[in-house]
Amino acid sequence: MDILSEITDHKRIEVELQKQAVSPEQLREQVCDLMENSPAPRRSMKRALASSPAGIIAEFKRRSPSKSWIYETAKADEIPAAYEAAGASAISILTDAKFFGGSLRDIRTARPLVDIPILRKDFIIDEYQLLQARIAGADAVLLIAACLTQEECADLTARAHALGLEVLLEIHSPRELAYISKDVDMVGVNNRNLGTFVTDVENSFRIAGQLRQTIAGVRNIPNAQDSSDTPRNLPLLVSESGISHPETICRLRTAGFRGFLIGETFMKTPQPGDALKGFIQGIEETEAQKSL
Repeated sequence: MDILSEITDHKRIEVELQKQAVSPEQLREQVCDLMENSPAPRRSMKRALASSPAGIIAEFKRRSPSKSWIYETAKADEIPAAYEAAGASAISILTDAKFFGGSLRDIRTARPLVDIPILRKDFIIDEYQLLQARIAGADAVLLIAACLTQEECADLTARAHALGLEVLLEIHSPRELAYISKDVDMVGVNNRNLGTFVTDVENSFRIAGQLRQTIAGVRNIPNAQDSSDTPRNLPLLVSESGISHPETICRLRTAGFRGFLIGETFMKTPQPGDALKGFIQGIEETEAQKSL
């Protein structure tokens, strides 16, 4: 069994146990009350990335199935705020406990401390997890094509939007391009092999051309993603994982990507916020050199 299969099998058991503790009906009541009585402004992750010169989605991540603990004592009341102060466009928070050392409590802790969008990053297979994300204070959720059928992905996308959540659809290979629809807000190419968890950032470049063509076909706007500004009616492209050098961001932007999810590069340092600040400065310096 590969790592992804192990995680998704565990996730199905975990969600069923959670439903026994708090029923889906109870969660829906909480969400309805929240949306009626506390209509907090929803933060658009897509707009935040499109309008940012850096487009960094900084990830709060304590551990990895392939590398064990990265930053075991990382605090959700410190690092996300440091990310925002350093210039992050959005924050990704891993909420899986067994494999990544996270929890929904991390989103609840960070939410009142930051004003930028928060992505719930988990292996979402059930509407129940969308309800949890909305209650915790997330603005967007990750849907992984490799974990879902196309029908399940479309259904969860619609349900997420009904809750005011944006959707980042994650693909890993050209075989999953068929999952892209007019409804997803962002499409991410994961450079990490979910079977082995080995990263290869070249995966984004290999898929980029086919990805732009697929998105243009969905909206019937030929080659629209080639422009520097993503039209509102097109999914925004995100490159995820394995990005460790500012120069790579510049190359990815040329290939059409506008969001860049980075976790271990920052989390493996004592001060992730400072690491992000230096990384963004590196992007600015690289762009300045290119313009000379």
